[in-house]
Amino acid sequence: MPKSDNPLIVQSDRTLLLDVHAPRAKECADALIPFAELIRSPEHLHTYQLSPLSLWNAASAGFTSSKAIEVLSAYSRYDVPQSVCVWIQETAGRFGKLRLVPGPVCEKDGVTEEYLYLVSTSPYIYKEIDANPFAKKILIDCTYQDIPGSTAILSEDEKKYCFMLNLTDRGTVKQNLLKLGLPVKDDVPLTDGAPLEISLRETTSSGNPFNIRDYQKSAAEALIGNKGPGTGFGTIVLPCGAGKTIVGMLIMSMLKTNTLVVTTNISAVHQWIDELLDKTNLTSEQVAEYTGEEKTIKPVTVATYQILTWRPDKESPYPHFSLFRKNNWGLVIYDEVHMLPAPVFRVAAELQAVRRVGLTATLVREDGCEGNVFSLVGPKRYDVPWKELERNKWIASAECIELRIDLQSEKEIDYAVAGLRSKHRIASENPEKFHVVQELVQKYSQDKILIIGQYIDQLQKIAQMIAAPIITGKTPNAERDAIYADFRSGAINVLVVSKVANFAIDLPDASMAIQVSGTFGSRQEEAQRLGRILRPKERTSRFFTLITRNTVEEEFGANRQKFLAEQGYSYRLVRYVGHESLDELDEPLSIEGGCF
Repeated sequence: MPKSDNPLIVQSDRTLLLDVHAPRAKECADALIPFAELIRSPEHLHTYQLSPLSLWNAASAGFTSSKAIEVLSAYSRYDVPQSVCVWIQETAGRFGKLRLVPGPVCEKDGVTEEYLYLVSTSPYIYKEIDANPFAKKILIDCTYQDIPGSTAILSEDEKKYCFMLNLTDRGTVKQNLLKLGLPVKDDVPLTDGAPLEISLRETTSSGNPFNIRDYQKSAAEALIGNKGPGTGFGTIVLPCGAGKTIVGMLIMSMLKTNTLVVTTNISAVHQWIDELLDKTNLTSEQVAEYTGEEKTIKPVTVATYQILTWRPDKESPYPHFSLFRKNNWGLVIYDEVHMLPAPVFRVAAELQAVRRVGLTATLVREDGCEGNVFSLVGPKRYDVPWKELERNKWIASAECIELRIDLQSEKEIDYAVAGLRSKHRIASENPEKFHVVQELVQKYSQDKILIIGQYIDQLQKIAQMIAAPIITGKTPNAERDAIYADFRSGAINVLVVSKVANFAIDLPDASMAIQVSGTFGSRQEEAQRLGRILRPKERTSRFFTLITRNTVEEEFGANRQKFLAEQGYSYRLVRYVGHESLDELDEPLSIEGGCF
């Protein structure tokens, strides 16, 4: 019998339709977060998709298939299709069917070689792998009893369905098997690395009390587990402003080992170092930066992705990859792991014996490489709804507003005859946006405002028009740090920034962002830009996006909104026809109006 008040419709194609106006809709959306992906979010019905990766991430965090089916049954308006339940059980059940376990250590011609076992209880999975071309190159078909020096504890079935592989192929095997729809549970113990006494202060060096929040402690504990096989690696998903850096430092204090932190840019490197010196017992003699400006290695080293992926030319090796193998690291922290460059996947595949954590606000990758993060850094170990943290005052509440602006008439012909990429740029750089920015800055003069965009010429004109400083990729790092410091101190309250400020920049007092242009329909970018204004504060933050009406910007904007809707944020659309249009912004948002 239908339960007419329930908000969810589960369809046999494994899509889930959520009626956002039904009772318990918000409760249902929160319950879907661990195991379903939001793919469309118009006004009334949000569409989620069940995917193998979403179920495997859930399974790795202990969220069982029976729990997923229980959630669907509890919220579904109609009976959950039997085929969906079976698919969930079978797909989630694949996680753990393949395990990596320790293998023998062999001496050959004076050289020690370490091996691992890839084992399964399923003859079908065993045969499928054995028939794959990659397996013939990397895996050695073997019988467990025939290998001297073996120490792993296996079931009788696992001993029958067993491959052997070189220790250095650990990550590559996991990558390739995931592409076959076969996730691997990695139960090989991790190395400890060089010991380092790290502890968190109760009072920061600047004299402020320092306390760990409950969810930060839960995130760290979810990653470390009992320090046994299958623990010590994975990804932690927390919104910007929720203290991902603190989670990283807490993990460091729990493991007490040499640590390599890799982050997005030099400003983020300096912020990490400042935080470490402010909130831990580490001294400046123990912490170093490894960047284009300074290359020093100490027990705790903070590097940029940029320096690691630099090479003289496209044919040369990456000379700085050697950093990963120096200093006997016991922990690698990949900050903003959704930005992990593809070349680093190769070295990350080799670093499977080191404890590692990825920190991110969103696992969305525009290149579709979420599977590589799952395989090489580790599955999602902890996630928490953004709105839950907002309700508990750990991050700021935020209102998201899209202002739709007419295209300047002189640009209409140019737009009509342009190609898709040029259309996007013409719409993004619509000159009508300039005075809208000026009016918003004047209207909200009490806010700390970030103006963010994609195109440097546009940003430079805006900065000149409102007499505000600007930071782009060409701004020297010392000048960037000085401008950020002025913004934090209140010496300036408006700052124009290019996409260099999308990631890992801590501007805690920013309370308003104006997005004048973006990278096509990047949900990842939307998450990061919203995150710039989510540090806890008393006032509601405002996130404005300026869109040119009846252009491709509307389509790309709709895609970016998916992330915001997934996190539970309302999204108000306002057509700008003059400064009086901004008066609408002072009126409360009507949920019944369908603005989601």
